Amino acid sequence: MSIKRLSGVHAPHHKNTAECAPQRIPTPDKVIIPMNMHIGAPSTPVVKAGDLVKVGQVIGEAAGFVSVPVHASVSGKVVKIDELLMANGAKAKAVVIEADGLQEVAETVVPPTVETTEQFLAAVRASGLVGLGGAGFPTVVKLSVKNPNSIDYLLINGAECEPYITSDLRTMIDDCEHIIKGAALIKKFVGQKKTIIGIEDNKPEAIKLFQEKTANDPDFEVMAMPSLYPQGGEKVLIHNATGRDVPEGKLPLDVGCIVINVTTLAFISKYIETGMPLIEKCLTVDGSAVAKPGNVIAPIGTPIAKIFEFCGGYKAEPRKILYGGPMMGISVPSDEVPLLKNNNAVLAFAEKEATLAPTTACIKCGRCVAACPVGLMPATIEHAFKIKNVDMLNELKVMLCMECGCCSFVCPAKRELVLTNKLAKAMVREASQKK
Repeated sequence: MSIKRLSGVHAPHHKNTAECAPQRIPTPDKVIIPMNMHIGAPSTPVVKAGDLVKVGQVIGEAAGFVSVPVHASVSGKVVKIDELLMANGAKAKAVVIEADGLQEVAETVVPPTVETTEQFLAAVRASGLVGLGGAGFPTVVKLSVKNPNSIDYLLINGAECEPYITSDLRTMIDDCEHIIKGAALIKKFVGQKKTIIGIEDNKPEAIKLFQEKTANDPDFEVMAMPSLYPQGGEKVLIHNATGRDVPEGKLPLDVGCIVINVTTLAFISKYIETGMPLIEKCLTVDGSAVAKPGNVIAPIGTPIAKIFEFCGGYKAEPRKILYGGPMMGISVPSDEVPLLKNNNAVLAFAEKEATLAPTTACIKCGRCVAACPVGLMPATIEHAFKIKNVDMLNELKVMLCMECGCCSFVCPAKRELVLTNKLAKAMVREASQKK
């Protein structure tokens, strides 16, 4: 695979909330905390209906290496262990807690002892941390490096290229020190040779701040990146920051890189200081249906209706609600779904923005090919999917699709190419499992 020097797409930024410092919402009456808020094995509930819990208490234990514990985000009473239909169509167990409003903190919430790499990794796992930029990959797995000498770069992802979302920008401005401390912790216990933070050049305040704060560290580089979507894609960032390509079927570690989101890094630093696990999230609330867009901090498991309510409710009937941004976000069935660990935004759009343009025939213009950061041929993939030709899909390297949505964004025929890519990938996986 070869990633070209990014041409990308100029998606409208819509960074309406960039100046909005995060506000903490009131403790909700109830939280719904799913056990599968990460890639990998879902956590196992360790509480039952009737149990009293405190903030930071473990309510779900990690069920494997690629898994992390889940913690109570409010104090109160467990009222049931429910089965929840997630936005991706999968079902998951969820612990429903009725809050008592006291927000009593669990006695187990104390700063961890961290003097060795093993203790550092154990702390990251115990914190329940997953990638907070959207993917939800358990961070401890990403940091479990067999050969520390092979790590050349820690790439801090501050691109935040998705339209509307500004929660990472607020973290960079409001919590710059913890991001830098987090990078220092990883250097101490994992051992990268150089640290680069990549920030899109439409965030000059954040770039200037990091340049000032790291001016005396020769191993820390602040890199202004072009404001071209998907600058924050993991493989794209690696290519543009280091010139290295991640080969097909390989991971960033295989080319000497660890990529970590800014908010994830800030959390690691704060957890080592306080011992408070991942129980709340800063996220952007925006969209044409939202009365007062802003950035908020809310307990994980909060029904997003409560979050919209805090932002003044709806000024128009919401026709589409998204977890995440408009390019890679997932549409949810209603505003009763809970806030998840990896949510960095919830957007609600009114009729005009939620109505899709009619699809017409492909005119073979090639714009989807030109826009794809990994050089795929989305229109040809669409054809292979329609005729159910798995061998052809494999030859077209559909599994390399990062689902960034650039192909759909530029398509003049308004074809749902990224959706087809997702379905084609599922078809390839299913065929592979049958072999």
